[in-house]
Amino acid sequence: MATGAGEFEAIVLAAGAGSRFGGGKLLAPWMGGVLLDGALAAAFAAPVGRVIVVTGADGEAVATAARAFAQRTGEFARLHVVHAEDHAQGMGVSLRRGAAELAADCAGVFVLLGDMPRLPHAVLAPLADAVRAGAPAAAPMFESQRGHPALIGAELLPGLLALTGDAGARNILKDLGERLARVAAPDDGVLFDVDERGDLAG
Repeated sequence: MATGAGEFEAIVLAAGAGSRFGGGKLLAPWMGGVLLDGALAAAFAAPVGRVIVVTGADGEAVATAARAFAQRTGEFARLHVVHAEDHAQGMGVSLRRGAAELAADCAGVFVLLGDMPRLPHAVLAPLADAVRAGAPAAAPMFESQRGHPALIGAELLPGLLALTGDAGARNILKDLGERLARVAAPDDGVLFDVDERGDLAG
């Protein structure tokens, strides 16, 4: 069980097939790179020791893209790539695979979605501050909507290892009520994701 004495870590979920997009979503061109780069940039900008990327569909190509980004930005030593064999069962399964890699003393984990390329880096430190101050978890808010990434504190990490299906971190956060720290986000990047090719214009 996590003790919370160590560092924060990040999990980037990059296992989905992107069927509504037509496949290959995370490798689609975006801002001079590929779509996945946006989530990776946010993950490495967070106050974390390691960034764990969970691959699934397009596994080798996504892993190669993640390694290329980390190499290009000087972050290769902090990158850890794992593959979720059963990724087709849903996001919860992929998150569980990533959580299995967390250090035993992990203080908490940022959960980022690979198809959210505009996550505002300014919200990351306040999320960490909220959990360090005692909140069991924290999430950004924009115009009354809860966004991403969530930061799951140490006391809740064992629950990630029991996830199934497609629920992701929602099942972990839903019962917290007012105990969930809500951090104001500077823009709608905490809500923006790419589902279809037309979204790339966002």
